[in-house]
Amino acid sequence: MTLKEEIQRRRTFAVISHPDAGKTTLTEKLLLFGGAIHVAGAVKSNKIKKTATSDWMEIEKQRGISVATSVMGFEYNNHKINILDTPGHQDFAEDTYRTLTAVDSVIVVVDVAKGVEAQTRKLMEVCRMRHTPVMIFVNKLDREGRDPFEILDELEEELKVSVRPLSWPIDMGERFRGVYNLYKNSLDLYKPSKQMVTESLRLDIQSPELENHIGDRLSEKLRDDVELVTEVYPAFDRDEYLAGKLAPVFFGSALNNFGVKELLDCFVDIAPSPREVQAEERVVDSYEDSFSGFVFKIHANMDPNHRSCIAFVKVCSGKFERNVNYKHVRFNRMMKFSSPTAFMAQKKEIMDEAYAGDIVGLPDNGNFKIGDTLTSGEELHFKGLPSFSPEMFKYIENADPMKSKQLQKGIEQLMDEGVAQLFTNQFNGRKIIGTVGQLQFEVIQYRLLHEYGAQCRWDPISLYKACWIESDDAAQLADFKKRKYQYMAHDKEGRDVFLAESNYILMMAQQDFKNIRFHFSSEY
Repeated sequence: MTLKEEIQRRRTFAVISHPDAGKTTLTEKLLLFGGAIHVAGAVKSNKIKKTATSDWMEIEKQRGISVATSVMGFEYNNHKINILDTPGHQDFAEDTYRTLTAVDSVIVVVDVAKGVEAQTRKLMEVCRMRHTPVMIFVNKLDREGRDPFEILDELEEELKVSVRPLSWPIDMGERFRGVYNLYKNSLDLYKPSKQMVTESLRLDIQSPELENHIGDRLSEKLRDDVELVTEVYPAFDRDEYLAGKLAPVFFGSALNNFGVKELLDCFVDIAPSPREVQAEERVVDSYEDSFSGFVFKIHANMDPNHRSCIAFVKVCSGKFERNVNYKHVRFNRMMKFSSPTAFMAQKKEIMDEAYAGDIVGLPDNGNFKIGDTLTSGEELHFKGLPSFSPEMFKYIENADPMKSKQLQKGIEQLMDEGVAQLFTNQFNGRKIIGTVGQLQFEVIQYRLLHEYGAQCRWDPISLYKACWIESDDAAQLADFKKRKYQYMAHDKEGRDVFLAESNYILMMAQQDFKNIRFHFSSEY
């Protein structure tokens, strides 16, 4: 296969949603259809022994939620599919935002009973900013929910995108009979089964055979609904979808394996292969011969026996090969990798080559930071990997003086993952951890203890916001730092950060020091 053919058969996408809409369950079923796993796991904690493939961290199994993005690759219908299952919980939103920079398209999962929820809206904003093509899967039709037309109206209004149903449900809840696939003109009948796949019949909607399968009343309602759909919604246009303006909608029940294959088949057909990426220097085309890629995520301790980190690299162009020298742009030196890995969540296998669109895992002993670029030799910087200003702060203290080295190493590695941010107070030298949500403090404490054998405790600190400051006026900057000495800190790159106690204090500082720029994300 030529380089172009290899890249064209790649499909790299993220599954995003509000917590509990069924995102990880959908991911499991996509893996089941791809033959990547043989028994689908469940996300819920406690009773069920087989947990979801993508929720492999110990804390994820206990809580029954995803706390880190996991990467899974498999072959399906002569396409290479790379799925990134993201955390839905808003406390881990930053991980999800960064993941969205590494995908070419997105599947949004919406619960038919709850409709669009706050977190889904936020994630959709990021997709809109990047013009990422979006597909929507309305889940849990085996339960009672809202009217499909009502859901479609809400999707258009809340997500600010035109929608076009490509499948249509036949009743719901206990009366759910299946869906009519408008993309392939076939009737898919529903039989509840968590491990089996249901039958699909090629059937024109006007065919009298329809009555034999779903009865007179439902046949009439289905024909009326489909007629209304074709009149009200624009015909499906792939170019509009690729521009991120039109979202195809599928209905189904991920838990019962229903509607997932239709989604996957259509996705493989219409979703984009790897797209060009904007670097600071120029636009990088995925079909270029020379390799380039960037680190969008770092994960510490994927293998607890080795204590090493893994840097996740999205290949943006060309072909990546094992044991070939590549340039680490920030260090300005050549490096080669003897054991790059392909992922199936936590399971890894050594890969010899990867193409644009693929995600490669590189063992990392502190060489990488999020946003680092690797190339065949060219100076390139990929942009758009922000760290947002945290909203919650606590002092981190060592609870076991015998383990201070382990604590130091644990904090360092976990901060490199980007799960939280570390600030060192210039006034008293105490370390402050800033996060987006409360749950992250629990995850950090849990992982420090179980992965590094270090115990920490949290001390309260009352802060409103951390903002990075810079100025061309050296005298004013020095004056500001002197006056605010108690509230100045350094981030782990050594940059100046102002820790504002309240919104009022921050506004006054911005008014009094006109020549200082205050930034609320670290990428300025």
